[in-house]
Amino acid sequence: MKICARSTLVAIFGVVSLCLAGCTNPRESSSNTGVEKSSLPSPIANSTAVPAGSNTSNANYSNALTQEESFWTVAADGGMAEVEMGKIASQKAQNPEVKKFAQMMVAEHSRANNELKSIAAKQKVTLPAEIGPRHKSTIDELNRLAGADFDREYVQAMVDAHEADVQLFEDQAEDEADQQAKGFAAKTLPVLRKHLEAIKAIQSKMQ
Repeated sequence: MKICARSTLVAIFGVVSLCLAGCTNPRESSSNTGVEKSSLPSPIANSTAVPAGSNTSNANYSNALTQEESFWTVAADGGMAEVEMGKIASQKAQNPEVKKFAQMMVAEHSRANNELKSIAAKQKVTLPAEIGPRHKSTIDELNRLAGADFDREYVQAMVDAHEADVQLFEDQAEDEADQQAKGFAAKTLPVLRKHLEAIKAIQSKMQ
């Protein structure tokens, strides 16, 4: 009788264990699945909208805005560089559309640069007096080229520059910290978008 009772208890214990295992495992599996799902990166939450045509130079322009004066500095540097490259292209470009675009760069960016200087002076912001090394390397490269090679490189430089400009000015136009800079950015942004559209149209014809 003792053996039978012991066997019966073992059997009952085994059944109970199986039941507990069967009841516990689904909950653990469900819990684990929940953890796994929650730990997976959400393609929506983690995605970053990147404008078409954006590139590394765009990111560099945006990353430069770590101080209040950075917008003024970057905008002035880019504006001076685009005027200088426009002057070079006005002389060296062989494509009539490229030459016409270059002349527009000299006229419209010179006007924007003068306005930027005026506003910066009122803000007591010191702007760079010379073109920075990043743009100087591009200018040096353009001076070494001629003919179709020059046209192609100048057009690509203008696409890159204006994509970066548009991103920079869009960011500044939404910044509430400096109303003067915000106003200048908002006013200038349509002109930069027009330039970008025009140079992309020229580039598409050259391909």
